[in-house]
Amino acid sequence: MASAVADPAVPASTPSGRRRWIRLQPYLMLLPSAAFLAVFTLWPMLKAAAGSLFYNDSAHPQPEFAGFAIYQSLWVDPEFRQVLANTGWFILGTVPLSLVLGRLFALLVNQPGVLSPVLRAAFFHPVVLPMVSAASIWLFLYTPQYGLIDQALAGFGLGQVNWLGQPGTAMWAVILTMIWKQVGFYMIFYLAGLQNLPADVYEAADLDGAGAVRKFFSLTLPLLMPTTLFVTTIAIVNAFQTVDHLYIMTQGGPNNSTATLLYYVYQQAFTFNDFGKASALSAILIVLLILCALLQNWVDRRVHYQ
Repeated sequence: MASAVADPAVPASTPSGRRRWIRLQPYLMLLPSAAFLAVFTLWPMLKAAAGSLFYNDSAHPQPEFAGFAIYQSLWVDPEFRQVLANTGWFILGTVPLSLVLGRLFALLVNQPGVLSPVLRAAFFHPVVLPMVSAASIWLFLYTPQYGLIDQALAGFGLGQVNWLGQPGTAMWAVILTMIWKQVGFYMIFYLAGLQNLPADVYEAADLDGAGAVRKFFSLTLPLLMPTTLFVTTIAIVNAFQTVDHLYIMTQGGPNNSTATLLYYVYQQAFTFNDFGKASALSAILIVLLILCALLQNWVDRRVHYQ
């Protein structure tokens, strides 16, 4: 009498074994990425959230439970509010202008011509520079009296300006550096978006007698909305991640006028050794980035055109 129990040594050789193996394959393929995500993303996030509940600074060599006291102190800390305002200004100063310039540069280099490859290389060149090198270049440009900007202004009889030494100009100086560094990167996404727009839509617009301006505002801009959303998300994340060129150019000064949230985390952790406060700031930064991701997903469902 034949046994009704399948041979456990060859489960995949039976129909039910093959079905189980097929269902299991996607999870096995995702396992390395999930493990990487857990170790290098989720665990540090949980570690920061847990560390934010303890005093851990020079006055507390051994971590001491504080509950939400660090968050309460941040809530009334004017320096923290200034850092949040600086971060907001940095995002508002870099993201919209970078998107506009990236789109204009993409439109320019998308035109056939001898200069198109040269312009593409010129616009993209700052992207391949290390951020420290880009900051050093602009540090030289902003140097009072001897920098190229002050030399050019002197040619028009204008006064010399200490661009990085005054709270009123320092933030705009680092914003300009960030835009110069990354606008070529955003141009590449817009260029790919332009080259994938449907040609038949433009042919129909030509038959209807639409001009170049009408086609740009009625076709190109709406059809590029998914690209714009993607680039906006990247630009906001990059603005939150800004640390290195602030360290080179201003170190958060003068008077804390250029300290953004991530740079403030760096200062608290590695300059003042206040790891409890740095963990709380990191947790706040994570929450802000999660909110940005949720907003991006919400908007993403409304900007795709069929």
